[in-house]
Amino acid sequence: MDDLVNKLKIFHGKRVFLTGDTGFKGSWLALWLTEMGANVYGYALPPVRHDAHFNLLNLQEKIVHQEGDIRDLDKLSAFFHEARPEFVFHLAAQALVHKSYSNPKETFDTNVGGSVNLLECVRTSDTVNALVYITSDKCYNNKEWIWGYRENDELGGPDPYSASKAAAEQVFFAYSKSFFQSQTKFGYASVRAGNVIGGGDWSENRVVPDCVRALQHNQPIVLRKPQATRPWQHVLEPLSGYLTLAASLTRDPFKYSGSWNFGPSEHASRSVLEVASAIVNRWETGEIQIKSVDNGIHEAGLLRLNCDKANQSLGWHPRWNFERTIESTIDWYRAVLAGESAAKISCNQIKNYMDSVYD
Repeated sequence: MDDLVNKLKIFHGKRVFLTGDTGFKGSWLALWLTEMGANVYGYALPPVRHDAHFNLLNLQEKIVHQEGDIRDLDKLSAFFHEARPEFVFHLAAQALVHKSYSNPKETFDTNVGGSVNLLECVRTSDTVNALVYITSDKCYNNKEWIWGYRENDELGGPDPYSASKAAAEQVFFAYSKSFFQSQTKFGYASVRAGNVIGGGDWSENRVVPDCVRALQHNQPIVLRKPQATRPWQHVLEPLSGYLTLAASLTRDPFKYSGSWNFGPSEHASRSVLEVASAIVNRWETGEIQIKSVDNGIHEAGLLRLNCDKANQSLGWHPRWNFERTIESTIDWYRAVLAGESAAKISCNQIKNYMDSVYD
């Protein structure tokens, strides 16, 4: 076992500002930070569902939470400067590819304009030691290569969501060069993660939630693009990378500032069909139907990340292989749907993750 526990002790008693804490990844990160004794200040829109992970965890009672839109600079800035954070994690986003087609303006306003607002808060702060600015693996100009994209590969995207994430990266680069690099005691990094799965995600048009909903109601799982291949990973994997990176940024801002990929090992990439089949096997029942539909929405067939930089420079590696990722994810849904405490299950999974060795 490595020293992840020791690395993350730095967050105990620290003030941490987190945008998007009501979202899937944000709620897991907020929980993990509170478990480490951090004082978390969360800023986000209200949860979209009553059974959102944020609500199931009762995070409203565990952190200082402010409902708000990151497009509202005045409200965001007032809460940010009141919090006087030492660490900042920016996760708030319009995160769905399909929704970006139906509402491209909201996607760009949130993912680009909202990110500018967060960077303005950081730029005018005298307390922040480390910024971790989350975008997406879809920020890369995907050419359907069989090898993984490196941090210095070309950015871009043919759909509104991907383009907005590439633009958010360009905004981060501009702020880095224009304002941040002159601050010798401040570390800043943008991070890009592969397809994240885990308990508590109820989003529409995402493979795992769609599968769970179908299985829950004894309906067939319908797949649109069964051969699309992605670097699937449990939500705790990239979050452990974000936390490790944030801790490293405070130790050596010059060395660790920049862009980072966090994804599974190359052999962990799987097709949508393989993911659905693994879910059915773990659920122990279910039917899969293939119903290819040309809806005019661009979806990449193949996307992989190269994580050599994080592996070698941060000492970060994925802990859970594909099989354990599916098991942990489906076990969470089955237990919660059976009435067990989501907070207890999520806390136990965080502990099991931190105690585990590399699979």
